[in-house]
Amino acid sequence: TVTYLACSRIGAVINPLMHIFRERELNFMLKHGEAKVIIAPKTFRGFDFEQMITAIQPGLPHLQHVVVIDGHGPNSFEALLSGPTWENESDAASILSAHRPGPDDITQFIYTSGTTGEPKGVMHSANTVMANIIPYAKRLQLDAEDVVLMASPMAHQTGFMYGLMMPIMLQASAVLQDIWEPKKAVEVINAEKASFTMASTPFLTDLTRVVTENKTPVPSLKTFLCAGAPIPGPLVEQARASLGTKIVSAWGMSENGAVTLIRLNDPDERAFNTDGLPLPGVELKVVEADASDPALPAGTQGKLYLRACSNFGGYLKRQHLNGTDAEGWFDTGDLARIDEQGYVRITGRSKDVIIRGGENIPVVEIESLLYKHPAVALVAIVAYPDERLGERACAVVVPKPGQTFDMPTMVAYLKEQKVAIQYIPERLEVRQSMPSTPSGKIQKFKLREDLRDGAA
Repeated sequence: TVTYLACSRIGAVINPLMHIFRERELNFMLKHGEAKVIIAPKTFRGFDFEQMITAIQPGLPHLQHVVVIDGHGPNSFEALLSGPTWENESDAASILSAHRPGPDDITQFIYTSGTTGEPKGVMHSANTVMANIIPYAKRLQLDAEDVVLMASPMAHQTGFMYGLMMPIMLQASAVLQDIWEPKKAVEVINAEKASFTMASTPFLTDLTRVVTENKTPVPSLKTFLCAGAPIPGPLVEQARASLGTKIVSAWGMSENGAVTLIRLNDPDERAFNTDGLPLPGVELKVVEADASDPALPAGTQGKLYLRACSNFGGYLKRQHLNGTDAEGWFDTGDLARIDEQGYVRITGRSKDVIIRGGENIPVVEIESLLYKHPAVALVAIVAYPDERLGERACAVVVPKPGQTFDMPTMVAYLKEQKVAIQYIPERLEVRQSMPSTPSGKIQKFKLREDLRDGAA
């Protein structure tokens, strides 16, 4: 929070990065974003971030400063705080005034996985962020009396917008849980009287299980907003009975924040049958192909487009991928249907991304790496359903003649390539051939059907 506010004050842009990223991801992102300063913990969850960043810094021409939290040298966060106060310099006021950002200037960008395999830097201004947070908080009836529990990372828009920015806007309290432990979450909720939280479906599953097993109620928790994957009906019913909490379904994306969510007075069925109503300031339409096409009848599946004042400012250095037309309609890459009451249901994705427990897996990037393995002739990574995480990734591989390829080989190879562990497929299917079109394009929908039916 302090870092973001400080960056905003001096006109700098903040780029939160996921703690799961390693050399491969950071090399790309820090170069692409031309980062000048990086602030990182010395260690987190047993991993030495200072050592990793020191090792890759020579290859990052723009990176001038590495600030280490809980470090011991002159570059430690604590040493900087105890050093000379910059604001006392004679020209500090004029420098701050000259660099004070406007409300439409880019103030934040977050990397998200896309269909091209390379991460895309989603850019936001203060206006686009606030245009989402204000109607979001209003729909959920949140105010200064609420206490927000946030267990999602600040490098997700979930954590950044609703765990960092929203409490500041509301003048409310926030409790940040940096490592998800459901038993600890129950303790924190009760100790701090947390009234609201937002997370993906696995968090709701875990919290419901712990409260049920330990018979430890969480009476202060009024609302649990669940996003990232459809919420199973039985889970909503069990969570309502066990937690006594209103379960709110929602859908959104890094480019816009939360786009749709149900209302607090909606029946529980809305939480598992729909992804909610669009927030004020958001227009949605479902069409056959292009945004210029007429809207399809209610209940008909098609491509989902949105137009909103919270729409992002584009992808850093990749404006050709923005997906927003001259009329302001943004191609979400999702398939959906809208019922007669205006409730949206996301039915699939036209973009090639797997969402595992709310975390996007960059399919094309991992496929490209596997194609470089000497034993692999063909590869396709597809999703298969998982009760807890919503989806997991399966690699379907056709080996080269005379070659073999197995799960330990794949995992070891991807680890050698410095791929984040969460991005490594958790299942491998080896086949003699791939279903394909006459032009040779792999038919992933058939692979997904085979996995679902157990025929792969």
